[in-house]
Amino acid sequence: MFDHKSSDPSKVGRWTRRMLCMSSTFTVRRATPEDESGLNQLLLASYPGLMRAAYDETILDAALPLITRANPALLSAGTYYLAVNERDFAVGCGGWSWERPGSSEVKDELAHIRHFATHPEWLRRGVGHALYRRCEEDARSSGARRFECHASLNAEPFYSALGFRSMGRIEVRIGPGPMLPCILMERAF
Repeated sequence: MFDHKSSDPSKVGRWTRRMLCMSSTFTVRRATPEDESGLNQLLLASYPGLMRAAYDETILDAALPLITRANPALLSAGTYYLAVNERDFAVGCGGWSWERPGSSEVKDELAHIRHFATHPEWLRRGVGHALYRRCEEDARSSGARRFECHASLNAEPFYSALGFRSMGRIEVRIGPGPMLPCILMERAF
């Protein structure tokens, strides 16, 4: 069984904490399939602690084993990015796709924000905002005119601060487990 309780960021080893906190400098680069291991570590460090306040344990026990793993299709798409510190340690991630998450549905000029996360040690340092800007620039240059996002309940304030507006609550199926309550959000650009 997946133990998200043991992925508490306060229990990060000294070496890892030192690698993360050496400076607040980061760059945003395209992710590749070779980044899968580092991305998995980032997702595992981020989601359990940040989502705990918004979701009950039953939902987290079912969803976290699935959402704390990198999506190989996103890593190969060329539209998924990592924010990395000066030692190439992943401190944030996020991307976009033409396909609606969980389907192959594509609509003209509509792109979808995908799998954003920031390491807890790097919150409020502009990582998520920089990743979003990169996504918007690239999506716009590819013909997108608006983004749609299935925001987790705890992420709604982040997306609102970026100019997204809430379209209402939705339920998202994450694998065979229970539905994950989310907020459908949209932003034109």
